[in-house]
Amino acid sequence: MKPFDQCHLYTFIDTAYLHGRKPSEIARQLCAGGSDLIQLRAKKSSPDEIHRMAEEIQPILQKSNVGLVINDHPDIAKKIGADLCHLGQEDFFDLPHSQRPTLNSQLGLSTHSPDQAARALAANPAYIAIGPVYATGTKPTAKPVTLEYVRWAAANVKTPWFAIGGINLTTLEDVLVAGANRICVVSAILNAKDVAEECQKYSVMLRSVKRASLR
Repeated sequence: MKPFDQCHLYTFIDTAYLHGRKPSEIARQLCAGGSDLIQLRAKKSSPDEIHRMAEEIQPILQKSNVGLVINDHPDIAKKIGADLCHLGQEDFFDLPHSQRPTLNSQLGLSTHSPDQAARALAANPAYIAIGPVYATGTKPTAKPVTLEYVRWAAANVKTPWFAIGGINLTTLEDVLVAGANRICVVSAILNAKDVAEECQKYSVMLRSVKRASLR
């Protein structure tokens, strides 16, 4: 996968939003649209099913130099040699130290507050997620952290971080103005008729902001 300083658009193959499409089809479209990282998230699938999906999409992502992130299953991530595994706070910190995944820098962690961010950063992850910024159907019970947390992360977090939650083409500019330069987008891209075209809109906008910041 690309170095994190080149990773700005983090997208998902979420089985809740496949709408009858194959994971491999979505993988190709996300890669064509400019994704830098793609997470496989399959909350209702068995480990065997997730393993098969991961093996199916991994060569597609590798061909495009796009990082593969496995959600919730560090054992599967290790087994197939995925680039990263993503875990929620409870999936990592509620375990005794001896049972926590030993992925070291190959781990991404969700955070919902500055205190959680501090705890996550102490675990030396590859990145953290900041969110949900807005209300989102992907996490309907989660309370939005608002742009205030994005501003806090921009001022305080040196480890790569991604803003996530309710980000779409309408809200994206506000998220970027608040200080984010890496974002996660789930349903706003996966619900589009043309996933590659929709993905590209985010990719172009993010790279435009990155170029402007370097001037």
